[in-house]
Amino acid sequence: MNEFVYIVGAGRTDFQRNLRKSGGTIRDLIVEAGAAAIVDAAIDAKDVEAAVVGNFASGLFTGQLHLGAFVTEIDSALRGIPTMHVEAACASGGVAVLSAAQQIIGGLRDVVLVVGAEQQKTMSAADGANVLGAAADCSTERAQYGDFMFPKLFARIAQAYAARYGLSETQLAKVAVKNRAQARLNPLAQMRDSTLTLEQACAASEENRCIAPPLKLSDCSPITDGSAAVVLCSQRFLDRLRPPHAIRLLGYGHTTDYLPLEKKSVPDFPIAAKAAAQAYAMAGLGPRDLHGAEVHDCFSISEIVQYELLGFAAAGEGVALLESGATSLPKGPFPVNAGGGLLGDGHPVGATGVRQVVEAYQHLTGRAGARQIAGAKRFLTCNIGGSVTTTVVMIWQGIT
Repeated sequence: MNEFVYIVGAGRTDFQRNLRKSGGTIRDLIVEAGAAAIVDAAIDAKDVEAAVVGNFASGLFTGQLHLGAFVTEIDSALRGIPTMHVEAACASGGVAVLSAAQQIIGGLRDVVLVVGAEQQKTMSAADGANVLGAAADCSTERAQYGDFMFPKLFARIAQAYAARYGLSETQLAKVAVKNRAQARLNPLAQMRDSTLTLEQACAASEENRCIAPPLKLSDCSPITDGSAAVVLCSQRFLDRLRPPHAIRLLGYGHTTDYLPLEKKSVPDFPIAAKAAAQAYAMAGLGPRDLHGAEVHDCFSISEIVQYELLGFAAAGEGVALLESGATSLPKGPFPVNAGGGLLGDGHPVGATGVRQVVEAYQHLTGRAGARQIAGAKRFLTCNIGGSVTTTVVMIWQGIT
């Protein structure tokens, strides 16, 4: 990279909140998380030279777009800075962080604020699922899969994985149970007050109905309102600021596959794996050099698939890695989704990729509280959009 990129501040909202019930809007989400990140960075708002907002479907969920303008409401000093809104389905947050990082890498800016936000609790579950379907190939897949497209798309991935390697509903349930348990250690997680036993996750019931075989409700990430933000800066600004906490971007990868699931290579997803290879090559590291990861567990099967495409496990051995306990707190040597992931922390679509980076920042600066990964020095985030269509992988290292 031409210029080193650092994160010196982060903030997020409580993902358990229902904005509509409290009279809030996506404006409030952007302002709250963005202001928190600036305060955490201990900088003046006037230091921020540009901002990027990651969001998937605010125009459909809330009727509001032109989201970059809300950044100016964080502080009057931000009036006049350039802003932009990026969209890449569920990878919108990751692409937003990467877009900001590339402004710094290219020497255009020294300080860029990134905010990811989504307000989803504005309509019925069926209508919300219809909005989320816009991340698939609507012209063809809606006719094929009908309502609740994404559970059905990822059920198809699970079926393909089972046919090739073998996979039981109990093994899928273990992902949900792990991440829900880890969410109880996260004071801002949506599911922090919820318990889920393996028996409950395995059994179809009125509370845990089968959505798309083999996926039950507990295998699906919940609808969430929330936002997350980070302050990125250059080496020049870091040297001047001398912050108490900072992490450095070591490498990244960003790939896009065909939009329809049937045109992808399932379940190995080599185009997504290419993003991981790019990130490892840029960082000069491999999977064994990492101490933790945040992966995109929008459904339980997606965590298992990512174990393999990220190189944490060989093809067909993702389930064995899960069942070994290696990816579980408190004893696993390589915790994955320590804050609960999408299944436990929640999935405010446009915010998720930024929230993953906030989680990396907290662990690498030793401020993750009860879920802290002991001795974490290097951390990977993997944000995915669509049916493994857009993939953003980033590798981070703590420096203070």
